[in-house]
Amino acid sequence: MHPRLLKTFLAVARNRNFTRAAEEVHLAQSSVSDQIQSLETELGTELFIRSRMGLELTAAGETLRPYAEEILTVADEARAAVEAASGRAVGTVTIGALETVASVKLPQLLSAFQSDHPDVSLRLKVAGSDDLLRKLEDGEIDVAFCFDKDGLDERLAKRTISAEPLILIAPHEQESTSKRGDLAALASMSFVATEVGCVYRHLFDKAFDAAGLAAPKLAAEVGSIGTIARLVAAGTGASLVPRLAVVDALDRGEISEMPWPDPTRTASLVMIWRRRRVQPPALKLLLAAVSDSFAGVKPADARPRHAVPSPL
Repeated sequence: MHPRLLKTFLAVARNRNFTRAAEEVHLAQSSVSDQIQSLETELGTELFIRSRMGLELTAAGETLRPYAEEILTVADEARAAVEAASGRAVGTVTIGALETVASVKLPQLLSAFQSDHPDVSLRLKVAGSDDLLRKLEDGEIDVAFCFDKDGLDERLAKRTISAEPLILIAPHEQESTSKRGDLAALASMSFVATEVGCVYRHLFDKAFDAAGLAAPKLAAEVGSIGTIARLVAAGTGASLVPRLAVVDALDRGEISEMPWPDPTRTASLVMIWRRRRVQPPALKLLLAAVSDSFAGVKPADARPRHAVPSPL
């Protein structure tokens, strides 16, 4: 079973559709169909059946999936081991990050890394937290930068790189009300919130629930922190955001800043990557560079399950 066929097989299994799978693996739809047919011929059984929900794995397909994932993982590790043995630090590292982190935290760091390691190419993909973890688990990205959430897959390792202050932002006319620092007072205000699944939204909902208060009225749910800051400045409502995302708007005097009246006043920014027996040299260099840049922060447990030293 050629790894190329297994990669296509897993893409179809994830997308349940030849067209979307073709986009993911950068092939024509006909090529994806041909590869699945070749794999089925080689194995002597059907791997997919059609249903109203799209393509479904057969029992044989479900059996193949974990083996395909393991084969591709071992192939990646073998490639990384050969690169390490040859002393080469070349290749591409695909980075995933939240919009805020990508625009505020990473530019200077990645620029310095590129200067130090010109033979390593960097790709940056921006997505939400849940999507970043899915991409990481599926091998679409090599490392993700996002805020810490519970329930991390054991196949992933993480390191805390900073603790980012959470603040309330509000239009200037609401500043006096918000400065009471009381959740009950805040509950009467309108808020612009991030979408469900975002760590700020989780902390926002959790604070009022723990205090036995009904959640405030939401004027809007928005996926972009930049858009949230502009809505707050326009008087739409207040919002709970990481301070790093709205520094420019605060400096321009467009919004007011208040402390968040809950014991949880920071969100942990973490770097997450897949555990491997051998890390690709290029990725290992990037993980080390980020760790050095944020050396003052105590890391989360990042030891791999295998009896090999951590890349960090």
